[in-house]
Amino acid sequence: MEYYQYIKSFHLIFVITWFAGLFYIPRLFVYQIEAFHKPSPDKEILGNQLKLMAKRLWFIITWPSAILATVFAIWLLILQPFWLQQPWMHVKLAFVVLLIMYHLKTHQYYKQLQNDVVKKSSSFMRIWNEGATFILFAVVFLVVLKSAINWVWGVVGLIILGVLVMLGFKVYKSIRSKNPDAY
Repeated sequence: MEYYQYIKSFHLIFVITWFAGLFYIPRLFVYQIEAFHKPSPDKEILGNQLKLMAKRLWFIITWPSAILATVFAIWLLILQPFWLQQPWMHVKLAFVVLLIMYHLKTHQYYKQLQNDVVKKSSSFMRIWNEGATFILFAVVFLVVLKSAINWVWGVVGLIILGVLVMLGFKVYKSIRSKNPDAY
């Protein structure tokens, strides 16, 4: 058990790098979609550079981090199986499943954009970018509080956070429509 804390540390490191990738990749999608609508040669130059950046981020950081975070999490649960009897852990694992679904859907968007298939708007991707944030908030509060009951307050907080994010998008869109070169 002396190595439990090392395994836990690696799990946390890879969770952090996984989220870093999930936070940044939709931002690259925003830029890719906006570049797709630019005239030549900007469209091709920016598009190729952004595809390369997305590919490196996705396959060198995000996917390996997701896999390693999951491997270390399973290892921790094997070493401490009593965590699986805790109600808060059940809720946390439900959010982890949601995170994996978010990751896989993001992978679909990645493949589409790598093939110059633009089905979503840059505004959609700005909102999509917040999905991982909501999951992160929920999981951190669950792990720190270790309470399945207190997660209800966390959900209320997430809803409030969602409303604030949406208001922030409206303000940002208003500023950007008045001055397209801002931000």
